[in-house]
Amino acid sequence: MSYEIIGKLAAKFDIVQRTETFKTREFVIEKTEDIGGRTITNYVKFQCVQDKTAMPDRFSIGEEVKVLFNIKGTKWVKDGRENYITNLDAWRMETVKLGQDAAADRQQAEFTGDFPPGDVVDDLPF
Repeated sequence: MSYEIIGKLAAKFDIVQRTETFKTREFVIEKTEDIGGRTITNYVKFQCVQDKTAMPDRFSIGEEVKVLFNIKGTKWVKDGRENYITNLDAWRMETVKLGQDAAADRQQAEFTGDFPPGDVVDDLPF
């Protein structure tokens, strides 16, 4: 299952080579919401792996971005004790357009979404 969040890029960390064939990178999104008249700010840390580790390089700190991610959970046993970890695995990042450009894009998407791609509606009599 895939999720998404929009917020400001707050931090980018270095790539970590976990094994000879596996690398990860973390970054943080700042998400501010108005809940019942109170402003709540959350900092959400994501992980990207393998070929996705270069993904945050295209964005600047403070830039508004949309992150698409999956939730992954792992269980392991160490010294007879069960441990659990949850990762937010980012697989895509996009720039968020502000102002009228975004509204125009949404209107265009809503309009074109009414017709499947490639279908032409032609009700002209000639």
